[in-house]
Amino acid sequence: MPSEHGPLTSDTLLSAYIRGIFPMAHHDGELYWHDPDPRAIFVLNELIPNSRTQRFFRNKGYGTTVNTRFEQVIRACANREECWLTEEMIAAYIDLHKKGFALSVETWEMGELIGGIYGVNIGNAFFGESMFSRKPNASKAAFYRLAEFLRSENYTLFDTQYMNDHTRMLGAIEIPRADFRVLLSEALPA
Repeated sequence: MPSEHGPLTSDTLLSAYIRGIFPMAHHDGELYWHDPDPRAIFVLNELIPNSRTQRFFRNKGYGTTVNTRFEQVIRACANREECWLTEEMIAAYIDLHKKGFALSVETWEMGELIGGIYGVNIGNAFFGESMFSRKPNASKAAFYRLAEFLRSENYTLFDTQYMNDHTRMLGAIEIPRADFRVLLSEALPA
């Protein structure tokens, strides 16, 4: 695991994600490294919204963009009562984004940012980190746009780390850590 001492940098994050490890800060601000078993992932070819969901997005007039407001998205994800993101982590992820290893998808309504998702991208692997929604289903619109983007760019792994009610509802499955490691090694650049 990465050192738990010293400042968190984008290089530390990159090294950790390549090994399948990711950070979370607890309520006390202390940073902990996670390597769950089992691991939750999304199967990209199965992430297609049903016609009812597609109709909802069309009727709402939600628009989506890719990678246009990374810092706004990560800060919106951090702006909640129970948050695992510290300022140090936000700065490291923003630097990772500037280096081309993190991306965001934004949901808009009439020029207002109403939802989004961000994560780390390395090779053909995407590690979903967090999402936010200021209007009903705005994060879901970003999620499905992200899945579409990842498929179009030939990504093979969409990691969501832990299973919870929300990721389960979106279609996540759990796999053993050993199977995750195989998928990760296949998705990373040689």
